[in-house]
Amino acid sequence: MFVDRVKIKVIAGNGGNGMSSFRREPFVPLGGPYGGDGGKGGDIVLVGDSNKTTLLDFRYHRIVKADRGQNGKNKRMHGRGADDIVIPVPLGTIVKDIEKDIVVADIVRQGQRVVVANGGRGGRGNARFKTHKDPAPTYAEKGLIGETKELVLELKLLADVGLVGFPSVGKSTLLSVVTRAKPEIADYHFTTLSPNLGIASSNDGRSFVIADLPGLIEDAHQGKGLGHVFLRHIERCRVLCHVVDMGAEDGRDPVEDFKVINNELLQYSEDILERPMVVVANKMDLDPAKANLKRFKEAYPEVEVFEMITVVGEGKDALLYRLADLLDENRQEKEIEQAETVVFKYEAPKPKFEVVPLNPGLWEVTGEKIDKLFDQFDVQEEDEAIQFGMAMKRLGVDQALRDAGCKHGDTVILGDIQFEFDEGVIE
Repeated sequence: MFVDRVKIKVIAGNGGNGMSSFRREPFVPLGGPYGGDGGKGGDIVLVGDSNKTTLLDFRYHRIVKADRGQNGKNKRMHGRGADDIVIPVPLGTIVKDIEKDIVVADIVRQGQRVVVANGGRGGRGNARFKTHKDPAPTYAEKGLIGETKELVLELKLLADVGLVGFPSVGKSTLLSVVTRAKPEIADYHFTTLSPNLGIASSNDGRSFVIADLPGLIEDAHQGKGLGHVFLRHIERCRVLCHVVDMGAEDGRDPVEDFKVINNELLQYSEDILERPMVVVANKMDLDPAKANLKRFKEAYPEVEVFEMITVVGEGKDALLYRLADLLDENRQEKEIEQAETVVFKYEAPKPKFEVVPLNPGLWEVTGEKIDKLFDQFDVQEEDEAIQFGMAMKRLGVDQALRDAGCKHGDTVILGDIQFEFDEGVIE
């Protein structure tokens, strides 16, 4: 089964908690804090794999979850970090973050690795907090929570040449003749239900990938037929090969068919028709073919046409030579364009936190940085509550509250806990 679009949920592992312990051994007076750090949580990593051609694996595994890191141990021993979850995906996979509505990655190279969800950092043990002012800290940090994201994986096949045209014009037959691919071939419409790939070679040894895309019909860009599902795969093709039934076996007009398909491509994406295109005049052994070909050339004199009888492979050598030449020319143009074009994207810096007035005397402090700090400390413990308050002060929360109008005795909400604002510090 060919699957080219899936929605998944990825959950990176949480970091392990730091440990609070002390060295207690004979003849070692005042051993001091001895707790180790927690291990890092596992990342979720996607890696490009040329052996993959579909996203079918995700159809049955919609949730991908990594393990958490181990907690810190005594004797300053760190907890073991969790293994990353590495998932192979086909080349041409686009990863989109649903919540942020952005493209996270475009995986186009073999072995390309993209971390789509970062595991949480391990919490520090109490040995990390030893200072000359506090030689025996009793608190340790909790591990940070790993990222959770909902993603859409969308596959756009990486093919050099894309075969387009109406159903039953001979695209699959052409693919089977010029490559070793074995697509299903039958004399009824929509035999091809999913794209097929094959590697073709010209007689001078130049190889390239050809994609047989399911038949388009009129209004495919609006969702009719099967073609609208696979139009996205045409975006990655550098050269288009339009297969036309010149024999008019189904009673269709090849001149009108060519116009309709090009209009569908234009409606989907204006830049598709700017790519090099050749036309395969197929089924030239049928009686009406010669007359239809003459009319076709008169209607489209600028189009390069190759006469073929795909069933027996007649005319394939000239077509393969020309496709290889167009790919060579197009490759050089792409390299020049990429070398001369640099795109810079400005991203506005995000505030570390936000002070929100809820009611008179009631305030809420929110922000990703605040949430991370809140998760690291157990505010029910006195020592950790003090450390949390100091961290908030270093971050500038108390001053921001004072500037917003918070007064002594007002209530401040952080997460699911309320604090009382007292003389510029949170206690």
